[in-house]
Amino acid sequence: MQQVLRHVMVVGGTLREWGHLSHDRWQQRVECLGAVADQAGASFLTLRSFESGENPDEQELWEHQVGSCRVIIDPCGDGRERFAEAMGRLRPEDPVNEATVAEILYSPADCEPDLIVVLGPSTRLPPSLVWELAYGELVFLPLAWEQLDAEHLVDAIAAFAQRERRFGGLEE
Repeated sequence: MQQVLRHVMVVGGTLREWGHLSHDRWQQRVECLGAVADQAGASFLTLRSFESGENPDEQELWEHQVGSCRVIIDPCGDGRERFAEAMGRLRPEDPVNEATVAEILYSPADCEPDLIVVLGPSTRLPPSLVWELAYGELVFLPLAWEQLDAEHLVDAIAAFAQRERRFGGLEE
């Protein structure tokens, strides 16, 4: 069965490691990975740091369009902080439920990640994935942030395509 892939998330590197990439290298990485996600049919690709580290006040989300895919660069590696901020953005008239909270957490994407590619060992989950772990399919790649390239993302998407998603359900 062909898996529908609307949102890919790649989690890896610290803000310090992200800072070691030049502006040109960032642009190249965003274009390259965005093109892979676009070719796979994803509407969104989120790049998120593994953990925030130092200078959390300098974290700013930014976006870039690659074909039909919207690439979201999200340096906030603290899932608890992200959740607290989402709750703070709820208006008094908003219902407090899973759909409303998810909408705020995933914004500017309009859906949860289908595939979450985690860079590093499979023995450590990123603290940035407090909410996303519920239904996203995890693929671990034993790579450092600076090693990630298009072929790695192609391989992760291929692994995702082979899975049978049950969204928390049990096999029959």
